[in-house]
Amino acid sequence: MRRLKVLTWHTHGSYLYYLSQAPHDFYVLSKPGRPPGYGGRTGNMPWGDNVHDMPVSEARHHQFDCIVFQDDAQYEKDQYEFLSASQRALPRIYIEHDPPRQHPTDTRHLVDTPEVLLVHVTHFNALMWDSGGTPTCVIEHGVKVPDGIDYRGQLDCGLVIINHLAQRGRRLGADIFETARAEVPLELVGMAAQELGGLGEIGHARLPAFAASYRYLFNPIRYTSLGLAVIEAMMIGMPVVALATTEMTSVIDNGESGFIDTRLATLVKHMHELGRNPALARALGAQARKRARERFAIGRFCDDWDRALRHVTGLARPPSRG
Repeated sequence: MRRLKVLTWHTHGSYLYYLSQAPHDFYVLSKPGRPPGYGGRTGNMPWGDNVHDMPVSEARHHQFDCIVFQDDAQYEKDQYEFLSASQRALPRIYIEHDPPRQHPTDTRHLVDTPEVLLVHVTHFNALMWDSGGTPTCVIEHGVKVPDGIDYRGQLDCGLVIINHLAQRGRRLGADIFETARAEVPLELVGMAAQELGGLGEIGHARLPAFAASYRYLFNPIRYTSLGLAVIEAMMIGMPVVALATTEMTSVIDNGESGFIDTRLATLVKHMHELGRNPALARALGAQARKRARERFAIGRFCDDWDRALRHVTGLARPPSRG
């Protein structure tokens, strides 16, 4: 089958990188100065030749097969500003990256039409959103890590990977991170990590090798979607310690591939235990890697997205509703 031309936005760089592993061409909108959401083909990702920079001033003059939205402003405003009427009538997909913010169970999704396919990235998100009569499906994350990178865990220290943690506050667990850091050794990386005494951002391509030295990944997030950093850590054989919230309860098998709990004191005890016991960390990490390879393989992710894109463009059977 022919490759499709997909227009989208640079909303979550890591997700866009994995999405671009699908066998299609992705045209990513850009603006001068590369403001948030309009980075185009920029950043530290090893983009493939199928990812194309698309200045917003040129978008309406090109032909596409499908539009993929990734946040509210793109759907409510940007498509009317940058796309022609015929382009706005193309097959459309909206990727919902997060659970609802306004109310956890009673928030109606912005997209409320049978003409758009709403793709949730976790089953938890799909459960919590009121998607009305909009056709929906779940495409779970898929990741890949560079060959030859394996967990070592020689540092008796945990690693936290969250962008702008200080700014994002309680929802992302800034207070939990600081409380835990007073009890166990933890290092923070990510955009603006220096604001909380962290190391700063580590480029996506370098992150797996960097993370492999730490004993475990700690995920202090209360309420958001399933972070790609968690899956990437699992893929290299790194155990995860996390709050038992959102999709995490279906990803980490407690005591087998990591530790999950809603009690921070219990998680701190587990982190102390992992700090003392590298053999336990290796055993948990091996199970985490097995779990990640079974559930979050990049091949399955690309197949799911290929099916969804071909379905909305009339070229394949409908995607699974999950």
